[in-house]
Amino acid sequence: MLITLALCAFVFTASYFLTGVIRRYALNKSLLDIPNVRSSHTVPTPRGGGLSVVLVFLTVIGGLSFFDAIAIEPFFIAGLILSGALVAGIGFWDDHISISAKWRFAVHFIASVGVLVILPELPELRFFSIEISGGLFLFGFYAVMLVWLLNLYNFMDGIDGIAGIEAVATSVSAALLLALNGQNEWALVMVLLALSVAGFLVWNWPPAKIFMGDACSGFLGFVLGLFAVMTSLSGAMNLWSWWILLAVFIVDATVTLLRRIAHGEKWHQAHRSHAYQILSRRLNSHKKVTQGVLAVNVFWLLPWAYLAVRFQTWAPLFCIVAMAPLCIAALKLGAGTTND
Repeated sequence: MLITLALCAFVFTASYFLTGVIRRYALNKSLLDIPNVRSSHTVPTPRGGGLSVVLVFLTVIGGLSFFDAIAIEPFFIAGLILSGALVAGIGFWDDHISISAKWRFAVHFIASVGVLVILPELPELRFFSIEISGGLFLFGFYAVMLVWLLNLYNFMDGIDGIAGIEAVATSVSAALLLALNGQNEWALVMVLLALSVAGFLVWNWPPAKIFMGDACSGFLGFVLGLFAVMTSLSGAMNLWSWWILLAVFIVDATVTLLRRIAHGEKWHQAHRSHAYQILSRRLNSHKKVTQGVLAVNVFWLLPWAYLAVRFQTWAPLFCIVAMAPLCIAALKLGAGTTND
């Protein structure tokens, strides 16, 4: 227990101090995010601080696996590190030199397909009494899911603290559900991810002293999706419970994307029409929206995710019920239709 607590303290502290180092480097090199008409901030702010999350988390997980200090199959860890590093790498490159969308997506699909190939099998997808297992359809479905979660996390990283608090809330909630089902090793992995993000979040909490950057936001969306696939194989959690935990980001990003496409807009072009962006302008506060996201995750989504784990046959229904109010809220706010 003492060793675990020491490890957790180390992860948080390392992430915190490394973020500070990256911030000083960004300031010295003038790596600043300059506000423009599509920005949700008004002050030039250093970017790329989330690289600390990637470096600390992958290093610690790799070290634990190397020294056999965590009972998780090596191919899971290898797939996580290789694909996660690739996603973070293209994001880091894009943070410094803008890369065209087609090349980013190409790398995203390579990472997704590559890690799915490494896995010994894929979890079956259940929709009430319907079961889909094996085959190219399931493989393609998971590849698209990983790419979408990766990119929606990028889209949703638009105000101070929101991407960090979503990752912390989702990881801690997943850790609790996994621990309740006896999956202590996976629960520890989720706690370490949460602490890696928490160390950065101290700097990114509104008003942010440094921004996360694509290297980390894409990495978080990708690894959370990957953990959803990996933990579903054990049966301790299922995809529906994971989608419930990520519902704030999934719903806002998906509703916004579909409405922008319906209005003939370029879906990958920068904009300010996500529900959370509209709400932050109406409230004139990033902090209130970020705190609201935390409250929704803890008091609304976590209970539904627990039910989805406890009564897996009805998990699709619980997912629909959990997401429905979020869809209504996004539509009422005008997500995808306004930049005002």
